[in-house]
Amino acid sequence: MRQDLRQRLLSANQVGILSHWAKLSPHEQSLVERQLELIDLEFLANLFDKRNSPFALPEAEKIAAVPVLHPSTNSPESKNEGLKALAKGEVAILMVAGGQGSRLGTLQPKGTWPITPITQKSLFELHSEKVLTLSKKANRDIPFLIMTSPATHDQTVTFFTSHSFFGLKKEQVIFFTQGTMPAVDLNTGAILFEEPAKVFASPDGHGGTLTALKKTGLLEQLKSQGIKHLFFFQVDNPLVQIADPVFIGHHISHRSQLSSKVILKDSPTDKLGNFIQVDGRCQIIEYSDLPLELANRKKHDGSLFIDTGNPAIHLFDVDFLNVVSSNGDALPFHLARKKVPHVDTNLSKVVPEKENAWKFERFIFDIFPLAERWLLVSTKRDEEFAPLKNAQGDDSPETAKQAQCKLFIQWLEKAGIKMPAYSATPEIEISPSFAMDAEELFRKLPGNFQAIFPLLLQDNPKEF
Repeated sequence: MRQDLRQRLLSANQVGILSHWAKLSPHEQSLVERQLELIDLEFLANLFDKRNSPFALPEAEKIAAVPVLHPSTNSPESKNEGLKALAKGEVAILMVAGGQGSRLGTLQPKGTWPITPITQKSLFELHSEKVLTLSKKANRDIPFLIMTSPATHDQTVTFFTSHSFFGLKKEQVIFFTQGTMPAVDLNTGAILFEEPAKVFASPDGHGGTLTALKKTGLLEQLKSQGIKHLFFFQVDNPLVQIADPVFIGHHISHRSQLSSKVILKDSPTDKLGNFIQVDGRCQIIEYSDLPLELANRKKHDGSLFIDTGNPAIHLFDVDFLNVVSSNGDALPFHLARKKVPHVDTNLSKVVPEKENAWKFERFIFDIFPLAERWLLVSTKRDEEFAPLKNAQGDDSPETAKQAQCKLFIQWLEKAGIKMPAYSATPEIEISPSFAMDAEELFRKLPGNFQAIFPLLLQDNPKEF
């Protein structure tokens, strides 16, 4: 090993790799050296040293409930403002899609999972169809940025390519990869290796979006193209109203640097990020960091003091992102205890039964307190939030598909369609190309339309 690298390892107390260095082949040693050269060992050591630092919760007397905008049903002025911004090419769309479906029982990108009730479209296809439909309405190709991780990048690009980008233009879809951080031993801070010559590196969280946009030059590229607003969402939510014109319109009219959709929490301990206000700035406290006393605190009317949850649907001002990203690493790293398979000093595989490692992640919502002008807009959980997390139970494929069917039932009823009697939730699927909301569905369906289950409504279905 080169002497300078050896000295860096010793200074950072990373002696683990040295104990089995001689067991590696010259080729493996070269691979390890290249990986270690890219790691800021001193920074990693500092993160590990702070592992037991408690979450810095704001002082209780400084925490205030957040103001929330409750838009009217149609909000025609805001909708027109949003449609105008889309037509002028001022909006780009960013989908965070770096996760694998490990909890679903697959190592494929989660976006490949079949999610629609009847046609079994993947999450990738469903979201792409929404972007394509919006592009047609705006009469321009809306840029669709997709953030992958090293673990999912190649598979994601191959999936889109093999399906002809689901009708989108190839140049319209922009893939970029988020950064990674090495996992370290829970007790010693030693870098873990998943293979003898491969550092165990995990994605640096959705907060890595900002760093990745900056490093790839995409932020500057967006600005040079006249993009003013960046719509952000996560791949695992099939209900999300991508680049909702009403949301965009409110964001623009309020001159907001960042805007977020919020949903009412189901309970004090609902597993959502919690919006709060401190000294006039917006913050989010993770549910795991929210003390029970604060979670159960009530307003004078008996409702929860902290009652707004985060479905991870945001809209960012591009100029604001450029300013924040110019200040170096604006977002802190958070530590999480995880089970990490690795090789030991004898190069034997270890599969832990309990948490054995620290992983490091950044959260995009840590950017929120940096915004002077911000806006929270209410939406309904059953209309826009049905995440896919688990193989069974809550937030599973079954619940995500049922949520879609129930939403489409609401649309049909709002469109004045008389529904046949049913005991179990009927299978209904409305393609985004056919209708993006209840209002559009009403305009498309003939007055004598009769719903027969299972019901599939789509325009010119294509095979990808």
